[in-house]
Amino acid sequence: MTELRFTVLGSEVQRYAAVPTLDLRVRLDEVSGAAVHAIALRCQVRIEPQRRRYSADEEDRLEELFGTAPRWGDTLRPFAWTHVSTTVGRFTGSIEIDLPLPCSYDFEVTGAKYLHALGDGEVPLLLLFNGTTFTAGDGSGGLHVEPIAWHAEATHRLPVRTWRDLMDHYFPNSGWVRLPRETIDALQRFKVDRALSTWEQAVEALLEEAGTRWASTPAPQARSG
Repeated sequence: MTELRFTVLGSEVQRYAAVPTLDLRVRLDEVSGAAVHAIALRCQVRIEPQRRRYSADEEDRLEELFGTAPRWGDTLRPFAWTHVSTTVGRFTGSIEIDLPLPCSYDFEVTGAKYLHALGDGEVPLLLLFNGTTFTAGDGSGGLHVEPIAWHAEATHRLPVRTWRDLMDHYFPNSGWVRLPRETIDALQRFKVDRALSTWEQAVEALLEEAGTRWASTPAPQARSG
C-alpha cells in the first residue's frame, strides 16, 4: 500500500496565467517504496486565522469577518479558501510539483476580504489532500488503484507580501467590488449628473458627501504577526 507525505516548499507568483495564480511548490514523498505511475490529486486549501497575531489596524479591518476582537475566541475559526486539482506523473521515491492556486480579488469572497485586511506577516494555510494513486499491480501489467489516505495534509505560511505582489501584478493599485446592476445604474446617473469623468471620482464624491473619511493611498503597514 502506498504511503504519501506532502511538504510545501514555498510559493511564488505565476506571472502569465489567465487569472491571478499562486504556485505552491509541493514535494511528494512515497515512503513505502512503491513505484507510482500517476496521481489524480485534489486539495482543499484552508486559512487558519487563529494561528497568527494581528495589529490594531488589522483587527479593525477584520471586524466585518470576525466581529470585534473580544469575540475572536469564538469567531476566529479556520475556513476554506479554495479547492484545486492537478495530476502527478510517474515517480519513485519523491517528486516536486507546482500546485496552481487561483486567487480572487472579489471582496464578496471571504478569503479575499481576509487577505486584503492583512498588513504584513504570514497567512497560515492548511492543505488537505485527497485523490487517487495508480501504482504497479500484481505483475500482470495492470495498475493498482487506491485512494490517498484521509490524513494526508501539509501546512504553509504564505507571506502576505507574496499575495500582495500577486494582486499588484494582475491588478496594479486597484481592486474589484461586485455591485448589483441597479446600483451600477444609479452610480452611473450620479456620475453623469455631477459631470465626473471616472468611477473613482464618483465614489470619492459620494464618500465626501456622506462625510466619510477615506484615503486613496494604501492602508499603513501593520506589524507582522
